[in-house]
Amino acid sequence: MTTPFPSDDLADILEGNRTYAAEFSGTGLGGSAQRGLAIVTCMDSRIVPLAVVGMEQGDAKILRNAGARVTDDVLRTLVLATYLLGVKRVLVMPHTDCRMASASEAEIHEAIERDFHVDTRSVEFRTVKDQEAALIYDVTRIRSYPLMPRDLVVAGAIYDVATGVLSPRDI
Repeated sequence: MTTPFPSDDLADILEGNRTYAAEFSGTGLGGSAQRGLAIVTCMDSRIVPLAVVGMEQGDAKILRNAGARVTDDVLRTLVLATYLLGVKRVLVMPHTDCRMASASEAEIHEAIERDFHVDTRSVEFRTVKDQEAALIYDVTRIRSYPLMPRDLVVAGAIYDVATGVLSPRDI
């Protein structure tokens, strides 16, 4: 049994696409990262990853999740990106004022339980008590992953959502 597309709930999305498609002339781009970069960043809508690094559509692969964490799925995606999609460099880019860095794992679970009456303890949110330590861990995780190419360049930097400044870290 299929569920009908929720057109009423997503009317603004569909209208926005109609406008976009009416002016769309195609990109002429292939699926590879033209500038050889993958950016691992947060899902926070204040971040426009390509703009932050001065790139354009097609230049880089963007991997987003809550907290910009290097999860098993990020590693899986990076393996594909490095071997099949032209990625030679990875930038792990968490940001300031991140919700995942504002509370502990237990506090996030408690807030959802309290406010929405949903027990989320079966999910690991990967909150970040110390963003610097998490960034070091995540960059190291990519660098040491046995399926990554040995010549892959992996770096970390924290993006400031208030100033737009990207601050590289020595890792």
